[in-house]
Amino acid sequence: MFYKKVALYLCLLFSATATLAQQADTLSITLENVKYPYPVKYYRIHTEGQDLNMAYMDVAPLGKANGRTVVLLHGKNFGGYYWGGTIKALSDRGFRVVVPDQIGFGRSSKAFIHYSFHQLARWNKQLLDTLGIQKANILGHSMGGMLATRFALMYPESTEKLLLENPIGLEDYRNFVPYVSTDQQYLTELKATAESVKKYYQTSYFTVWKPEYDELVRVAGGMTKSADFPRLAKVNAMTYTMIYEQPVVHEFFNVHVPTILFIGKEDKTIVGKGLLSPDQQAIHGQYRLLGKQTAAKIPGAKIVEFEGCGHIPHIEVPTEFNVALLGSL
Repeated sequence: MFYKKVALYLCLLFSATATLAQQADTLSITLENVKYPYPVKYYRIHTEGQDLNMAYMDVAPLGKANGRTVVLLHGKNFGGYYWGGTIKALSDRGFRVVVPDQIGFGRSSKAFIHYSFHQLARWNKQLLDTLGIQKANILGHSMGGMLATRFALMYPESTEKLLLENPIGLEDYRNFVPYVSTDQQYLTELKATAESVKKYYQTSYFTVWKPEYDELVRVAGGMTKSADFPRLAKVNAMTYTMIYEQPVVHEFFNVHVPTILFIGKEDKTIVGKGLLSPDQQAIHGQYRLLGKQTAAKIPGAKIVEFEGCGHIPHIEVPTEFNVALLGSL
């Protein structure tokens, strides 16, 4: 009887330990259990009959305030949590830094709505109005670059400078990526795992993998284990459709605010890359060419290039990126 009780106890202990381990690896799709570098606040939005929360960080300058603001717009596979080093560098130099999580991303609501860059840009403008910010430098990374461009097109009077870090949308994906419906993309998104996320990040985002990048995988991969992941997968599919169907590449010549591109030259990101053959992949997503071509389309634009760097310069070469960024503001 004693040995049976011991065996039962050990069984329950191992089961509880396994459950705790599983819970530790599982993240909420609104990232409540992910530590952000600064306190998070919420801006309330009502749209399409729904009440939504738009998360954001509003970081005051630590150095002598210079009266200027920088807005950081994240990429599709990220949220404000990955801007920590950039925020600190800017705050230390006297900038106020506002870092929103777009609706559908990060700690913001995962809403079933019509996603558009125009609507996202308007919500960001309304957030800035609420915060009393009349003019700001708009820095967008990846998908955030498409949003930042749309913001500058819609609100040039509110855009001090447009700063684009390896933005996607430098090509019109509709011209060479096969169309898939949102429902088809949803089925693809449902297949995501922590392992597939890491493989994608390794092959698409960085030139050399470093252990510290595993934290990005932990966040994106952890959400795939949530019971609510199907909702996130649906939202991911909807925002994929937004990117595919709403290019900004044809409007770069209409940008009339000071613009600087920050380009990791080894980036080969293509939205819908998995739908292309290796031969097709080889001729698209070449940022060492796309960066220069885009700078030539935007009146007066400048470009800063990073050798041996992929899709996320502010993480892969943070010192070089921060020096270039601060020198451009």
